[in-house]
Amino acid sequence: MSEAKLAQLQYALAERAAKHLLRQPVTLDNYNGRLITINGQQYLNFSGNDYLGLATAPEVLQALAEGATHYGAGSSGSPLVTGQHKVHQQLCDTLCDWLGVERALLFSSGFAANQAMLLTLADKQDLLLLDKLSHASLIDAALCSKADLKRFAHNDLNSLSSLLKQQTAGALQPMVVTEGVFSMDGDSPDLPALLALCQQYKAPLLLDDAHGLGVLGPEGSGSATAQGIAINDLFCLMANFGKALGIGGAFIAGSKTVIDYLEQFGRHYIYSTGLSPALCAAVLKSIELCRSQNWRREQLQQNISLFRQLAAELPLLVSDTAIQGVVLGDNERALAASKQLKLAGVWLSAIRPPTVPAGSARLRITLSAQHTAQDIRLLVQQLRQIA
Repeated sequence: MSEAKLAQLQYALAERAAKHLLRQPVTLDNYNGRLITINGQQYLNFSGNDYLGLATAPEVLQALAEGATHYGAGSSGSPLVTGQHKVHQQLCDTLCDWLGVERALLFSSGFAANQAMLLTLADKQDLLLLDKLSHASLIDAALCSKADLKRFAHNDLNSLSSLLKQQTAGALQPMVVTEGVFSMDGDSPDLPALLALCQQYKAPLLLDDAHGLGVLGPEGSGSATAQGIAINDLFCLMANFGKALGIGGAFIAGSKTVIDYLEQFGRHYIYSTGLSPALCAAVLKSIELCRSQNWRREQLQQNISLFRQLAAELPLLVSDTAIQGVVLGDNERALAASKQLKLAGVWLSAIRPPTVPAGSARLRITLSAQHTAQDIRLLVQQLRQIA
């Protein structure tokens, strides 16, 4: 039996390799924001999500070291069993002050937070309506939840409206789920129009703002505030600390009732070891810098504008964010393009199915406040030769 199972696994791996879909892990010698070193070779990094350059900010690194000295490296258990450190509560209080919400709950990752959000809040009397391009963590959670699931066309209000109308006389309660910035395309929904539609049909709106927090809105408070929406108008918000804030972990924020419920019934929270207190200390410092150093967002926006201007003739997806996609279509072509860029000293990974839809393999460019104008010109020059 074990040999048959191993053969089945080997066949699946070989099939993926034949389709140019096999992922190859890479070990970094050194990470320094815009520059990474792999096997002794230094590259310009255009594949990371450290949008503001906070992952290597000296103040953040110092806060991490001091946090470990003061609190220890790990939390050692579930917050509901061993309790939480003061720094955990300080982080939750800071999130509430920053985002204007009543409560926040900490999670080990954005994937775990999204799983907890949908699996806990959606029940058998609910219908989850997800954007077609929702992140895998949302799709997997919706598929595993007790709720029914339907998906509306990407950022298409008419498609969503049609699904909501079908439920007007139905037995199921619709819940709408979308993202502030979509991780592979870099575009955003019209959140005010989306919220108005949800309010019309009394459907809660749940927002994943992993790629919007820190880079959009006043003090980097995210996609909702950037589009003029108060975050407490949402049913709840998920975002993480591993993108613009440069650290790791995640949170769900919302009303006291919603977060109290997640705290009591969210299995991903109840049965997981709490976030490292040292990490929380680093996140606190990162949020402080994010809120106070607006120059980081200004520099990022300048870099985005420069890239869009220089790369105007390339087949770019429509995006005003740090995520810029060049769709090449064929998996083998995307891999070849990535390899050619590496020969020129540019690290830019090929993104292939199932991360993106079949036939839309691409180079997913992520810009940072740390990139220089020279970096961006070199990137565009190399992209022109490929595209």
